[in-house]
Amino acid sequence: MKKTAISLALTALVPAFASAQSEEDAESIEFYGKANASFQFSDEGEDSYSDLKSNASRVGVKGSLPLKGGIKGIYKMEYQVNLDGDQDETFSQRNIYAGFEGGFGQVIGGKFDTPLKVAQKKIDLFNDLEGDIKSILTNSDNRLGNSLQYTSPSFGGVKAAVSYISNKDEEIFNDNDALMGTRDDGISSSLAYENDNFYFAYAYDQNVEMQDWDVQRWVAQYRLNNLQLGGMYEFQEQANGTEQDGWLASAAYIINDWTMKAQYGQSDVVEEGGETYSLGLDYKLSSAAKVYAFWTDETADADYERDYFGVGTEFKF
Repeated sequence: MKKTAISLALTALVPAFASAQSEEDAESIEFYGKANASFQFSDEGEDSYSDLKSNASRVGVKGSLPLKGGIKGIYKMEYQVNLDGDQDETFSQRNIYAGFEGGFGQVIGGKFDTPLKVAQKKIDLFNDLEGDIKSILTNSDNRLGNSLQYTSPSFGGVKAAVSYISNKDEEIFNDNDALMGTRDDGISSSLAYENDNFYFAYAYDQNVEMQDWDVQRWVAQYRLNNLQLGGMYEFQEQANGTEQDGWLASAAYIINDWTMKAQYGQSDVVEEGGETYSLGLDYKLSSAAKVYAFWTDETADADYERDYFGVGTEFKF
């Protein structure tokens, strides 16, 4: 209840705070958000149902303050909003940080996506939906607190990032509340190259997913006119020699205001013999709004089969 009250207070204070600044400072403050909701039919073996899903809808405020020596103070406070009303708390934390930015790059501290997660860029065409790669392909899309991160400036399209995560021997539980292990202090890093049509990244996590687990991720994306192709390969290894891997391929094609999407992946990380494929169709109503439909099928070795179909809307502001 306290978190909800605090979040509502922050949201209410944003306009007042912005109007209290000088004109120069006010331009550095941005209130933003995304409302993404879908009506979904789900078939999860013995359980079939329909419901309204809130797909990582969010509100936030971000901005910068000019400091001496050409340095800026930067901040971001972002909260997920549960539009479907299924959760006890309407608001929950997403990326929240403060730091400095200048010619040296960027330094931030707080809770935010790890460099390995950010390295996926736009490869996952069904992000925040049932076909999201964290559903069955990976456990390494993490957003963690107690993090300190440095991001370099871009050198000819090349940019590096490294994050130190202090986890204080945090215990990790699965969806059934079973203890999976602990996570001590970890390091997440990435090195990426990007130009107008091509993107490539390599990322490495040590003790981030879980204690004694190392994760490597390779990502590539290519754009050719209206066609976008993407691929990702992930390999993880435990200190005792246990190995797991997974991969993903995606494609999107734009025709006027329509976008056709397809995605396929295999992985042993979340479920042994995990396999997923998704099809989708988006229609752009404006630069900030769209309607969409999707279908996702997931299977695995242990009598695991899931089917999802949904239609929804997304508004950005």
